[in-house]
Amino acid sequence: MDPITTGIVGSVGVLVLLLLGMPIALSLMLIGFLGIWYLTSAAAALPVAARTLYEVSANYSYTVIPLFIVMGSFASISGSIEGLYNMFDKWLRRLPGGLAVATIAACAGFAAVSGSSVAAAAAMSNIAYPEMRKFDYSPKLAAGTIAGGGTLGFLIPPSIGFVVFGMLTEQSVGKLLIAGILPGLILALTFIVLIILMVKRKPGLAPINPDPVSWREKLLSLKNVWEILLAFLVVMGGIYLGWFTPSEAGAAGATLLFLIALFKRKLTFKNLFAALQESVRVSAMVLFLIAGATVFTYFLGLSTIPTQLVEWVAGLAVSRYLILTAILLVYLILGCFIDAVSMMILTLPVVFPLILQLGFHPIAFGVLCVLMMDAGLIPPPMGLNLFTIAGTARELSMEDIYLGSLPFVIPILIVVAIISAYPDVALFLPKMMLGGN
Repeated sequence: MDPITTGIVGSVGVLVLLLLGMPIALSLMLIGFLGIWYLTSAAAALPVAARTLYEVSANYSYTVIPLFIVMGSFASISGSIEGLYNMFDKWLRRLPGGLAVATIAACAGFAAVSGSSVAAAAAMSNIAYPEMRKFDYSPKLAAGTIAGGGTLGFLIPPSIGFVVFGMLTEQSVGKLLIAGILPGLILALTFIVLIILMVKRKPGLAPINPDPVSWREKLLSLKNVWEILLAFLVVMGGIYLGWFTPSEAGAAGATLLFLIALFKRKLTFKNLFAALQESVRVSAMVLFLIAGATVFTYFLGLSTIPTQLVEWVAGLAVSRYLILTAILLVYLILGCFIDAVSMMILTLPVVFPLILQLGFHPIAFGVLCVLMMDAGLIPPPMGLNLFTIAGTARELSMEDIYLGSLPFVIPILIVVAIISAYPDVALFLPKMMLGGN
C-alpha cells in the first residue's frame, strides 16, 4: 500500500478498536506503532514508542496538570467553594432564578482555581442542587444549571484543556490561559441571561427566595471571596507578570490553597490522600493519551495525510469560515461520543495544520476548540457532566437531566460564533498582558 492508503487504513483501524472497547491511548499507540513499522521498519518503530513514553512522562511542562487538579481539590476541602456560593446567593437571590444565577457565578469562581469541568460539576451538584430543590426550583433547571456552569471549569483558567492544546500544538500555554478569561466571563454572563429569560417565560421554574438579606449580611459574605480571589491572582498574576511559568504558577496556587485548608483545620489525611490520588489518576490518563497521540501523529506524518489534506482544502474555492464551521460541527458531533481531552488528541494532528494554512490565529482557535469541548460535555450519550450530576439528582432520570441541560448548549454556540467572527475578543487580553500577536 502507498503511504496515504496506509494512513487511511490506520485511521479506520483506530475507530474499529475504539468501537471494540479498547482504551483510546492504547488504540492510538498500537496503530501508530504498527503503521510506523509498516512504512519504515521495526527497528525504527520500537525506539519511537519507547522514547515517546519516556519524553512525555519526563516533560516538566506537564506537571501543571496534577497541580491544577489538586488546586481545585484543596479549594473544595477548605470550604471556599461553599462560601463562594453562599456569597453569590445573598447578592443575587432576588433576581429571577437567583439561586441558579448564583450557581453559575460560583461555578465561574471555582473555575478560577480548578482546571476540570467534572470537578466543578461534582462540587456544585453537592452544594447548589439541594439548595435549589429546597426552594422548589425545577429539578431540570437545577441540573441543567450545574451542567452548564460546570463547563466553565474547562474554559476559565487554569484550564487543563488549554494546557493540553498548548502542548499538542506547541503554542504558549500562558497566552492560551489568559485568552480564556474574557470568553469564560462572556459565557458565564450568557448562561445567566438564558436562566433569567427561561424563568421570566416560566416563573414556576424558579420561585423567588422570600428570605430577605440585609446589607450587613451581604457585606459580611464578601469575606468568603478572598481565598478564591487570592489563588486566582497568584496563578494568573504570576504568569502575567512573568514571575511564574504555568507549572510554577500551579505549584504556587496549590501550595496557597493547601495552607488555607490547613489553617482552617479542614485538611485530614483522608481528604488529602483522596485529592492527591485524583490528581495522579487524571494526570496518568492524560499523559498516556498524549503519548499515544504522539506516536499516532508520527505515523500520520509518515503517511503524508495531513500535508495532502491541507493542500487539498487550501485549493477549494470556498470560504475559510465554511471550513471552520464544518470543523466545529465535527467537534460537536464527536463530543457526543468521546471525552474532551481525547477528542483534542485525536483531531489536532490533522486539524491544526489546516487551521494555520487557512490563516486563523492559533490562540483564537484554541479558545474555539476548548469551547467546543465544553459543548461536548453536555449532549448525550457521553455528557460527562450529566453523569456526575446524576449521582446527586437521583430523583431525575437521565432523560430528564439531558432535557434540562440541552438549553445550555445554546450559550456555548453563541460564544463560539462571537469568537469566530471577532477573534480579538479572545486575543485582547493576551496581547495587552503578554504582548506579541
